[in-house]
Amino acid sequence: MKKETVIKILDILEETYPEAECALDHENVFQLIVAVALSAQTTDVSVNKVTPQLFAAYPTPQTLAQANVEEVAEYIRKIGMYKTKSKNIVNMAKMLVEKFNGQVPEDYDALVSLPGVGRKTANVVLSVGFGHQRIAVDTHVFRVANKIGFVHEKDVLKTELALMEVIPKDRWTKTHHSLIFHGRNCCVARKPKCGQCPIKTYCEGCEE
Repeated sequence: MKKETVIKILDILEETYPEAECALDHENVFQLIVAVALSAQTTDVSVNKVTPQLFAAYPTPQTLAQANVEEVAEYIRKIGMYKTKSKNIVNMAKMLVEKFNGQVPEDYDALVSLPGVGRKTANVVLSVGFGHQRIAVDTHVFRVANKIGFVHEKDVLKTELALMEVIPKDRWTKTHHSLIFHGRNCCVARKPKCGQCPIKTYCEGCEE
């Protein structure tokens, strides 16, 4: 896809979804990294329903590090893989306390060393929590970016690297959020609303 076409699509998406930003409720970077870790294979809406009580009970890395895993699991049992996630966030909190002085590190390699933190989570924390330009590729971004024709890749990592080549760096974070909103509101997986799509003129995957 030509650069000028990419720019046109980005402009339209940003105009269509001016409110596009991280949908996970959080008040600080610690709450953000926990919420993103919990959101794997689960909707943001579901995560937002369980985190208020979780954060009230364990407001800091120190309190979560000392928590009983089974008790943490009770707070998040309504989301997918809650048993595994409860172990991960407790162990993540322990490492934050033991290795990072109770602070979420502003470094990619340090972030992915934490239990339950993969590439996507690290990128979201760096972009939303610390203001870095990043493209975090989740299921929406992967599907929509390839359907539109921004990239033509078969896996998440290759999609992220390819997007970094075609999207101007100063728009990486905004593009991430715009693609998620477009995937949720218009370019839905099962039945895309191509007739209502604001970028259908430019979309390679338009089904109309």
